[in-house]
Amino acid sequence: MCMIMAQDAFLVLEDGTVFKGEAFGARTRSAGEVVFNTSMTGYQEVLTDPSYLGQIVVMTYPLIGNYGINDEDSESLRPMVAGFVVYEACSSPSSWRSRYTLEGYLEANGVPGIQGIDTRALVRHIRSKGTMMGAVSTDGTQVEALKELIISGKSAVSLPHFRGISIPRREVARAAMTPRPCRIEGPGWRIVVLDFGIKENIIRSLKRAGCDIVVLPGTAGIEEVMSWSPHGVVLSNGPGDPRDAAYAAETIRYVASVERVPTMGICLGHQLVAIAFGGETFKLKFGHRGANHPVYDYERRRVLITSQNHGYAVDEERLPCDLIVTHRNINDGTIEGLRHISLPVFSVQFHPEAAPGPLDAHGLFAGYLEMVGRRWSNSLTRPA
Repeated sequence: MCMIMAQDAFLVLEDGTVFKGEAFGARTRSAGEVVFNTSMTGYQEVLTDPSYLGQIVVMTYPLIGNYGINDEDSESLRPMVAGFVVYEACSSPSSWRSRYTLEGYLEANGVPGIQGIDTRALVRHIRSKGTMMGAVSTDGTQVEALKELIISGKSAVSLPHFRGISIPRREVARAAMTPRPCRIEGPGWRIVVLDFGIKENIIRSLKRAGCDIVVLPGTAGIEEVMSWSPHGVVLSNGPGDPRDAAYAAETIRYVASVERVPTMGICLGHQLVAIAFGGETFKLKFGHRGANHPVYDYERRRVLITSQNHGYAVDEERLPCDLIVTHRNINDGTIEGLRHISLPVFSVQFHPEAAPGPLDAHGLFAGYLEMVGRRWSNSLTRPA
């Protein structure tokens, strides 16, 4: 057994349900939306995925931390979660790549963790009742005080946090943080990435393809985007309600409709494509978070196993007629991909860059760059 002996810790849900466990990580308390992830591995990527900003994440796999934390696999500069819930946290990881224990990593970054609770019962409760707010304490804070923390946290969680999530990028080689905009030069097509809370592996995937990458904050306007003469635009993933990022809709429409710049949306970016062209989104009961979600690809007539992390989906009943569904979630039938009928625009709700997860959908990056090539290879107005 890899159990870490620690003081009592509590997880309190919005509906009054209380789970008692053992504290690990930082000795503190925090509130956030309680969600669960079904991945068996990839906890480091989960912890550092900006789409989890302010959420308390429950891992369904029973043993977490057994291969430690390394210097290569983070999806951002620091953990983004508000709290971390596991059945058992391993204190003695075994991997040649490991540099820190899970306990030490959370402690160094101020993230409270709780272990030793029945995570199966917790996940079943969330699946039955729906995602809800919660609070976790590892510093001796008692249940009644946590209930007050939930009330204050509920008012904060609705605030638009997209404008603050775009942090200065670092080179994929893990150089020092660079100021905005970030330029990662390459010999290929120039791709402007709008960062709403991007995972590093999206940048890594574009870099491996040889792209000349410019990363701009999601708040970048039409003039700033077009000043880079992009061959393509990628809309990143990010946290929270996509309606809070609807400020980007005008830029997306202009870039795709007027300039006809090939545009690809990923996760939140997929939802923003729908909003930009007149669609709507809705909140899922408990979201899709994990590395094993089956998706049907209508265009290639095959099933993809995908990595996902989102709590909202595009509303099919209010889908504009110029967007067609290209992918569908096999579990619940929700929309997983869209394509515009006349413009060079497509989007996917899942993560083709995976990390963690399967590589079934990684070819979508190649398909996107083929679209970029078709747009500019024979054009007299090709960007410089």
